[in-house]
Amino acid sequence: MKFELEELMNLYGERLLRYATSILYNTQDAEDVVQDVFISAYQNQAKFDGENLSAWLYKITYNKSLNKLKRRKILFFSDVGDVAVDGIPESDENDIFRILKILKPQDRALLYGRIMSGYSYEELSRQMGEPAPVLRKRYERAKRKVAAHLDFDREMKGAIV
Repeated sequence: MKFELEELMNLYGERLLRYATSILYNTQDAEDVVQDVFISAYQNQAKFDGENLSAWLYKITYNKSLNKLKRRKILFFSDVGDVAVDGIPESDENDIFRILKILKPQDRALLYGRIMSGYSYEELSRQMGEPAPVLRKRYERAKRKVAAHLDFDREMKGAIV
């Protein structure tokens, strides 16, 4: 299957940008990742099996986003020492994004894929390279973790007021 770079960008650009941003919490990094995804997809289109273009692009985005997070932490540790932060100003976040930061990037990607994109566990399995039952279990755990933090925040706000 042969595809044009501009066609890929028009069809998937916004969706992949939202997906990468949900993992990275940084629009500039997400834009860089998506640009790399399209270049990589175009250069490696001979490796595409022709089965599911969307899943293939999301998988590339997922892997490149995780690699970007790893590089970000390595750079941070080399500059500052042993204190880890995500590099996201607290003032730029609303409650749900602050709470979602408690999750691992893989779990944020999983929640985003299920809730925002409506992907099945089988589709997510192809994207993330893990078995569907494992993803289903991780999804349930991540949902419980977010719900527990939302409940805690509500209790704390009620106690303050």
